[in-house]
Amino acid sequence: MSTDNTGQEKQPKKESLLLNLLLNIIIPTLILTKFSGEDQLGPKLSIVVALAFPIVYGVADFFRERKINFFSALGVISVFLTGGISLLELPPQYIAIKEAAIPALIGIATLISTYTPYPLVKVFLYNDKVLHTQRIAEQLKKRETEAEFESCLVKASYIVAASFFLSSVLNYVLAKMVVVSAPGTEAFAEELGKMTAYSYVVIVVPSIAVMLGAMIYLFKRITRLTGLELEDVFHEQK
Repeated sequence: MSTDNTGQEKQPKKESLLLNLLLNIIIPTLILTKFSGEDQLGPKLSIVVALAFPIVYGVADFFRERKINFFSALGVISVFLTGGISLLELPPQYIAIKEAAIPALIGIATLISTYTPYPLVKVFLYNDKVLHTQRIAEQLKKRETEAEFESCLVKASYIVAASFFLSSVLNYVLAKMVVVSAPGTEAFAEELGKMTAYSYVVIVVPSIAVMLGAMIYLFKRITRLTGLELEDVFHEQK
C-alpha cells in the first residue's frame, strides 16, 4: 500500500456502486431493450455497444488497481462469451449454458481450494481489506483455537460454494425462460437486456442472502474463538 507525504498509509479508493451498476447493468440493459431496433443500432451493433461498457469497466479496473481482479477478469470473459455467442448466432441455449457454467466453476473452485493453503473463502470473506486478520491470528494463537478456526473456514467455504451453485441454477433457469429468440434478431437483443435486468432480482438477491449467512456464521465464530468484540475485528471505516 502506498503512503502520502505525511508518512501515513493511503487507503485504496473505494469503488463506486452507482458507477458499477450504470456501466454493468443499467446502460447495457437500456441499449439492448430500447435501441436494438433495425431503425436504430440494430440487433448486432446494439449487442456490441452494450457489451463494450462492462468490458471497458473491467479493463479500467485493471489499470486502476494495477493488478488483475479475479472477478473483473471473469466478468470480461463472460461478456466476451456472450458477445461471441450472439455475433456467431449460436443457438440461444448456449447463453443458458454459459450463464450457469461460470458461477458453477467458481463454486467448484471454492470447494477445491479448501484442500490447498489458499482457500478462496479468504478472498470472499476473510481478507485484510475488511478484517484485522493479523489481530485475529494473534488471538487465535494465544487462545490455541487455530485448528478450530480452520475447521470454521472450511464450513464457511461450503456455504459460499452453495451460494454460487444456487446462482448457477437460477442463471440457467432465467436464461432458458427469457432468452428464446434466435441470435441476430431484435428480439434476442431485447431478451439479453431483460435477462441482465432481471438477474439482479432473481439471482443476486438470493445469492447475497446465502453469502450473508456465511459472513454471519464466520464473524460469530471469530468473536467466540478470539474473545474479541465485533467492532475490534473490522478495520475502521474512514
